[in-house]
Amino acid sequence: MACPGRLLDLINQKIIDLSGIEYFVLDEADRMLDMGFIHDVRKIIAKLPGKRQTFFFSATVPDSIKTLANSLLTDPIRVSVTPKATTAETVEQSLYMVGRTRKMDLLHHLFQNPEMKRTLIFTRTKHGADRVAKRLKRDNITAEAIHGNKSQSARTRALNAFKVGEARVLVASDIAARGIDIDSITHVINFELPHEPETYVHRIGRTGRAGNRGKAISFCDRDEQSRLRDIQKLIKRTIPLVSDHPYEGSHLTEAPKPPPQQRGPRSPRANSLNSQSRGPRSSRANSQNSQGRSNQQRAR
Repeated sequence: MACPGRLLDLINQKIIDLSGIEYFVLDEADRMLDMGFIHDVRKIIAKLPGKRQTFFFSATVPDSIKTLANSLLTDPIRVSVTPKATTAETVEQSLYMVGRTRKMDLLHHLFQNPEMKRTLIFTRTKHGADRVAKRLKRDNITAEAIHGNKSQSARTRALNAFKVGEARVLVASDIAARGIDIDSITHVINFELPHEPETYVHRIGRTGRAGNRGKAISFCDRDEQSRLRDIQKLIKRTIPLVSDHPYEGSHLTEAPKPPPQQRGPRSPRANSLNSQSRGPRSSRANSQNSQGRSNQQRAR
């Protein structure tokens, strides 16, 4: 058992020989992909015997993992285990409908609550995690980001700062946060709803542990409402909606404006009708003008 980077280093030093390997197991394949280890994994696989049995284990199976499996495996068999879809009773869930551009404002508003002592925030992308952490720091809220583009030492420092309380907030992508096991997390915030509804259950399960109670807060904009429906269908419950917040209804302001109506070319019928309608008025006007000229001649 080894992490990819360390194993590759030992191979390059000729300390380990893989020529006799019969079984190769890649655990948490999605995490390897997200955290940038997949290049090392491919190098390791290239050094394995062609005749072997390979096992992939992954909590989620997005398209990127399917592509990876198809490129590395021969005639694979897929075994699926139904995920646990229930959420812990120790976690109080709530939902905020808010526009995408107002999420940071709502986040700043929520952090006025001193009870949010140790908060884990989830974003869908690595860049999103950096962006949220940077904005929180600008608002004088101590925050660290953790994701696949961070070095191992940077991730360790960020996690330790969060554990000891030097950072009030840890902003993470889903895969990077999978190894986080901290019992004292008070709040989990879904800054963006996940694509996979099962991921929601994994996320909010980071709080309410070891007999403690926790709170899970989810933001939802108008583009995420289909994901919300999938989540509520999976957990078989409706997440309570919080409607009395300063940015209530701001998600409605982001509805696209209808395109301006453009006048197309008039139909021949319309032109014919217009000509007909103009006809009598023109004849009447000409008749009046003729009468006017006759009267002028009589006056002369």
